[in-house]
Amino acid sequence: MTSLTSRKFTAFLGARDRDKARNFYRDVLGFELVGDDHFALIFKLHNGMLRISPMPNYTPQPFTALGWEVPDIESAVKELSAKGIAFERFEGMGQDELGIWTAPGGPGIADVHAAARVAWFKDPDGNVLSVTQL
Repeated sequence: MTSLTSRKFTAFLGARDRDKARNFYRDVLGFELVGDDHFALIFKLHNGMLRISPMPNYTPQPFTALGWEVPDIESAVKELSAKGIAFERFEGMGQDELGIWTAPGGPGIADVHAAARVAWFKDPDGNVLSVTQL
């Protein structure tokens, strides 16, 4: 059996409006469009691919579908905001003025995500995306 741990990955999303999805992922987020046919839009990611399939009745899930680790979340949020992206705010999360949430952390917490900083935004179809600084 081939180990999947060392293989490139492909992520899948749906989109009601392929033109809006193409423009968002290519022009706003800056991913290279490497395929565009009636089956899917295909974007090259750093270590994999993203396939966005046109689905007229697509309903996004309420959880984060894609996320990227960034070295400086404040810079990432400001850069994306300057491109017109609005960051989500969730009641009770205690997000800062940029919409960044800091996960609880402290002594005794061994979780790699303890004290991570996260900000969420949506694509044109309502898929929840995130940037995270660990």
